[in-house]
Amino acid sequence: MTTMSIQLTPAAAERVASFLAARGKGIGLRLGVRKTGCSGFAYVVNYADEQQADDRVFEHRGVKVFVDPESLPLVEGTTVDFVKQGLNEAFRFSNPNIKGECGCGESFSV
Repeated sequence: MTTMSIQLTPAAAERVASFLAARGKGIGLRLGVRKTGCSGFAYVVNYADEQQADDRVFEHRGVKVFVDPESLPLVEGTTVDFVKQGLNEAFRFSNPNIKGECGCGESFSV
């Protein structure tokens, strides 16, 4: 384990743990970014079934978060939340590295 720089709110940790339990497999959450969108980058969130050799691994609230080395500088210090608004539910990110977000909230710039 490395020094924690990715954190989960209680709601996000509970969502990941309950989903992994219901899914019956998986070892944590995979957080990354890809180039896209109006502002340059978008978050990529998946459930991790295995650790890659170059992953950085963080553990918070009993949940492991896996980040690839290319994404790490862009998500360092991020807090992941899980919110429900009406029928919609999604992970939300509080990232201290972003300089701007697009109007639709789907992408960000650093």
